[in-house]
Amino acid sequence: MRYSFIALCITLGCALQPAHAQVSVSVNIGINVPAYPQMVVVPGYPVYYAPQVRANFFFYDGMYWVFEDDSWYMSAWYNGPWQLVAPVYVPYYVLRVPVRYYRSPPPYFRPWAVSAPPRWGQHWGPQWERQHRGWDRWDRHAAPRPAPLPSYQRRYAGDRYPHREQQAELLRQNYRYQPRSSVAKEQYQRERYQAQPAQQRPPQQQHREARQQEPRRTEHRQQQPWQMQQHPQPHPQQQQQQQPQPRIEHRQQAPEQRGWQGQGQVQGQERDRGRRDEGGGGKRDQRDQREERGRGHDK
Repeated sequence: MRYSFIALCITLGCALQPAHAQVSVSVNIGINVPAYPQMVVVPGYPVYYAPQVRANFFFYDGMYWVFEDDSWYMSAWYNGPWQLVAPVYVPYYVLRVPVRYYRSPPPYFRPWAVSAPPRWGQHWGPQWERQHRGWDRWDRHAAPRPAPLPSYQRRYAGDRYPHREQQAELLRQNYRYQPRSSVAKEQYQRERYQAQPAQQRPPQQQHREARQQEPRRTEHRQQQPWQMQQHPQPHPQQQQQQQPQPRIEHRQQAPEQRGWQGQGQVQGQERDRGRRDEGGGGKRDQRDQREERGRGHDK
């Protein structure tokens, strides 16, 4: 079960990109170092250990390293915050430190030789061992020199221990060491980037951070003038044609209404015809009278 879990972590760590998989988020590992500890070089190794700290506490390549609860953590300051590091990215020189320099070794270290490094291949499984063949063999004469200790941190203990933002600025001002391992380089870049003023950061990064800090809104944003679609204005005649015409409703008439209206129309036509006839008859009577008078004069 333990091998399955470790194998899963190793597989995920190898599948992801190093820039995102080497160091995880900061965690609380339950170790409190109230003051800057005494650091002693491990003979023959470019690594320091803290003999007075009841923990597996080391310093290598400009970073503090702690092995706690079967996991490795790193930090640029002696009391954290600590970052979880995947097993595949822990530097070899840290893994090569002999068992005797682990001040709080786990129980499964007991059968192993104190003058040799822990058997990480046996602990983390055959997959890790296949990916890291020869990790415990190196030329001791070609080993790098130990990195200088960040002794400026002695001035910051107890209530004076700085917050993370202050740690990054103090690191930038007081520690000029350039790490060699990829995982330490990545962490240093993060620390120094946090200490860099926002005005000096690249414009693209400033824009990205500003976008992240903006509150997310659910309502639709008002369109800018250049974003609005331009529609041509219609011609006045077209506008009149487009105006809706009033609807005229034709009601269907009942049969009795149609009959009554038809009778009225017939009666009206007969009256008009009678009036025309009466008018025409009066004119004929006048012509007859004139003709009779003319005959009387002739006689």
